[in-house]
Amino acid sequence: MADRNVNPIAKSLVYLLMLVFAVLAIYPIFWLVIQSFKTTQEYLTTSKLSFPSQWIFNNYPHVWVTGGFQNLFLNSVFYTVITVSAVVLLANMAGFAFAKLHFKITPLFHGLFIIGILLTVQSILIPIFLMINAAGLFNTRLGVLIPYIGLGLPMGIYLCTEFVKGIPNELIESARIDGSGYLRTFVFIIFPMCAPVAVTLAIITFTATWNEFILMNVLTAGDRLKSIPAGVGRYAGSLGADFGRLFTSLVIALIPILIFYGIFRNQITKGVAAGAVKG
Repeated sequence: MADRNVNPIAKSLVYLLMLVFAVLAIYPIFWLVIQSFKTTQEYLTTSKLSFPSQWIFNNYPHVWVTGGFQNLFLNSVFYTVITVSAVVLLANMAGFAFAKLHFKITPLFHGLFIIGILLTVQSILIPIFLMINAAGLFNTRLGVLIPYIGLGLPMGIYLCTEFVKGIPNELIESARIDGSGYLRTFVFIIFPMCAPVAVTLAIITFTATWNEFILMNVLTAGDRLKSIPAGVGRYAGSLGADFGRLFTSLVIALIPILIFYGIFRNQITKGVAAGAVKG
């Protein structure tokens, strides 16, 4: 009955607006894929909106094999999976502690973590490098993972703390009365209820880690430990760029993100909405 009362003109305008946004979101990806089948010469000498006059399919095997993207891709997967898992788990645990376990020192520690949201990678890049180097972790996977996880925690703790505050205290008190410790309460009661904010945090951390470029180049040397964004930079330099293979590398870097959103699109929508409301 509600749909029959909707103004047809207003409904058409809404669909038109949605179509415009869909085109604006999809077209850049379509354009990027088309350009990946061109040579640099054709890209520079023909219209940027034209299809390739000759489709160059060997850009992809060249970038994947010769460009070393096999190793870069596996490194990116490793860093992303470990960072997302650690940030989601640790942020939810800290959020539970800050929201429900009240001690005199709690506000101070919570404030120190929240300050981290204001810090940018560029502003703390040199201190991070000096500490990682002093600890003997330069050019190691652990030396990359520690800053990744540390930089992801401030926003994660903020989101999780605000979400857990909305969980009734009675649930925790009932669990305590039944003899459940704080760890058991977190694992079986709090963490499952934090699924919406956990999904939201996973999205933020996934995209930030997968696309991270600056720290990766500062904390590693050589190609053995680098990730895909560092590999993309090989095809673009101050003296020139191999545009065909540059666009190819960008497509390869984009595919996992599209797959991620395709598989978890329903959970992402629910998680972002619920996380925003709770936060």
